[in-house]
Amino acid sequence: MEKVLIVVDMQKDFVDGALGTKEAAAIVDNVVSKIREFEGRIFATLDTHYLDYLETSEGRKLPVPHCIRGTDGWEINAKVLQVLAEKGYKPIEKNTFGSTALVEEIRAIAEEKEVSIEIVGLCTDICVVSNALLLKAFFPEMSIEVDAGCCAGVTPESHLAALETMKMCQIDVK
Repeated sequence: MEKVLIVVDMQKDFVDGALGTKEAAAIVDNVVSKIREFEGRIFATLDTHYLDYLETSEGRKLPVPHCIRGTDGWEINAKVLQVLAEKGYKPIEKNTFGSTALVEEIRAIAEEKEVSIEIVGLCTDICVVSNALLLKAFFPEMSIEVDAGCCAGVTPESHLAALETMKMCQIDVK
């Protein structure tokens, strides 16, 4: 069994930058502990936008420039990055909420062995749920789990709603 941990968008802009929240900042130490204790393969997604962000569909609906590639806000939170670097990880840049590149990485592993996935990160109600549902759609029999204590949403209410959505779609939430 190959265990995979997916750390979603633990970037500065989502923790304490342009779109940061106190709930996001509060999970950093939990995510660090999770990574430190994890035995298996680790992927870290990076929400990635460019200078034309405000001209994109997302930018028109959320007119807050964030995670612009190469800026400080695009970087992974320093505490999280340190432990990721110690453990070893593969970064996956993504230009939208869910990552098909991540699906392909998991598919390559699953061709050789059984895989179980655990997901942590930000934001529960946008990118965590998008990636969890995308992975479940491609791998319906795969064990996919989300650690609620290592996730935060845009609001506490939307965090809980996303966790319920994932439960309803047979993703394990702990």
